[in-house]
Amino acid sequence: MTADGKGLVGHAGVVLLRKLADRVGLTDALAGVLPSGTTSSWRDRATALVGLVVAIALGATNLLEAEQLQLHHGSLFGPAVSDSTLHRLLSTTDETRRAQIAKVRQRVRRHVWTLLHLRPGGFPYLTVAGRHLKGWIVLGMDATVITAASRKQGATGTFKGTFGFQCAMRRSDVSPAQPGGTWEEVPGPDDLPDPETVTGQEHVRKLTAAPRRYGRCVRWPA
Repeated sequence: MTADGKGLVGHAGVVLLRKLADRVGLTDALAGVLPSGTTSSWRDRATALVGLVVAIALGATNLLEAEQLQLHHGSLFGPAVSDSTLHRLLSTTDETRRAQIAKVRQRVRRHVWTLLHLRPGGFPYLTVAGRHLKGWIVLGMDATVITAASRKQGATGTFKGTFGFQCAMRRSDVSPAQPGGTWEEVPGPDDLPDPETVTGQEHVRKLTAAPRRYGRCVRWPA
């Protein structure tokens, strides 16, 4: 193994993630709902958005870090998209465009699930407690407190005596090939004055809203 050779690519694992987005049609589909330009200096917004997502997967916490992480893949995907271009992309993405992006994701996700269904082994549904959950998407719910100072009047500390933000998280488990699933923050009023007010009803509300992120559930014939 060497680290001083030529043509090496850092964080090579996420290249597969980027190529997957291209291969299943996500990048092209996003191009249909994002702004386009014809000047020589124009950076394709769909490619920029996919690149930003890949950078976040690598741990980027701001746009400058996202630009720097893209430098690892310059030999594969061309020059990194600047942080200023990424800022313009995000600042011009309003509610209407976010809704369009969500529809694109649902359409592409359904296409990917169809491809998985057509594989020799069929769709890789989970088996829980000896029961094969064919046709089911398993959603796990958990919560965590991000410690932070609180100046809210009447704020109540957690059972550990700390203050913070209650973030409900959803994990989607659809494949035994990815036993850890993927964690995503569920949209909602997570900045609560009293962390202990996150009751079962709050989790039920968020679980009810979660399927909209996945679109229409697919149930293949038995």
